[in-house]
Amino acid sequence: MTFPAYPLTDRQKQLVTMAGELADTFAQRAAAHEWEGSFPYENYKDLQQAGYLRLPVPRDFGGLGADLLEAVLAQQRLAQGDGATALVMSMHLANIVRLGVNVTGSNELFAQICQAVVQDGAIINTAASEPATGSPSRGGRFATIARRQRDGSWIISGRKTYTTGSPVLTHFLVNCTLEDEAGAEANLPPLKGERGTILVTRDMPGVHVEFTWNTVAMRGSGSNDLVLEDVHVPANYHVDAQIPTNPAVQNQVAAWQMVTTAVYHGIAEGARNEAIRFARQRRPNSLDKPISSVPHIQEKAAKMELLLTESRALLYGLSAQFSSSPTSVSASDCAAVKYLVTNHAVEVVDLAMRLVGAAALSLQSPMQRYYRDVRAGLSNPPMDDATITMLGKQALEG
Repeated sequence: MTFPAYPLTDRQKQLVTMAGELADTFAQRAAAHEWEGSFPYENYKDLQQAGYLRLPVPRDFGGLGADLLEAVLAQQRLAQGDGATALVMSMHLANIVRLGVNVTGSNELFAQICQAVVQDGAIINTAASEPATGSPSRGGRFATIARRQRDGSWIISGRKTYTTGSPVLTHFLVNCTLEDEAGAEANLPPLKGERGTILVTRDMPGVHVEFTWNTVAMRGSGSNDLVLEDVHVPANYHVDAQIPTNPAVQNQVAAWQMVTTAVYHGIAEGARNEAIRFARQRRPNSLDKPISSVPHIQEKAAKMELLLTESRALLYGLSAQFSSSPTSVSASDCAAVKYLVTNHAVEVVDLAMRLVGAAALSLQSPMQRYYRDVRAGLSNPPMDDATITMLGKQALEG
């Protein structure tokens, strides 16, 4: 049984090395930030200086032009150091691609965003979830309202929850309900739907972040509430009008969600590495060898290896397939990999905790952070029940 020994190419090795150096630095800060309840602002300065923010930005704009496999390899390594920071990055990377794949020819808004990332270190994410609706993947009308004005500009008000990376985000893709207050005399084209996305930048008056994030998992992700109070947004920041959604490329959007799946695989890899290190060094006075020689310890290590081997084959294999042939990968393929890899990751971390034993519960150990953080993956879309329903219908209905 053999699999490609990723990272395989010089380019992949370079990106994984960059991610590894960042991860090792972030790991040294993670515990202090977690228990202080502080946000690791310095991590994002390091990411900017290293060029990591530019990973998927097209080379024409000064980016690195990374393909999906390269981004997945980098993300799983970054997450071994700090899963919360890697989670913020996964959403930044995926949203740049989500916009880019819908662009045909030159596009002023996309160029502006890419230039902000490259030149100013801009960080972007979607603001979608709300107190009343929860995850937008479940449906429901957005309570955040964007009202179109006579000159085509927008006034937006509302509150968004789970805005991951909010302390450092410079650009918010705000999902909202659209209302037209322009009137017929404004002679504007009719709105094409009642839902839409408006680009909001942090420096606009009326934009502020309310620090509400206080959870046991992904504590350093800064997934706070975004509050919008009569924010005036230019007409050309209506994303749907400037970068219309192309149904033919939506599988590519779904595939790039695997950079988030890679985060949870990376957390599992980190837990495995810490457990193996512990087993090789731990030698109680009842043994003349480290506990790595004990059969039940070896059994747990073997089970972790089996799960991680399967996850690598799925995650890297589908990412490599997509990178060489994007149209050959479906949204259901990506959902299935997310389901399997994320649930494997939870199981690996549980095994690592059992291997280490009570020492894994120490606040001095990264194991308890891996244990808490990996469970956040179960709440990232697509959720398990949605994936099971999708796959079941496909199998039964054809």
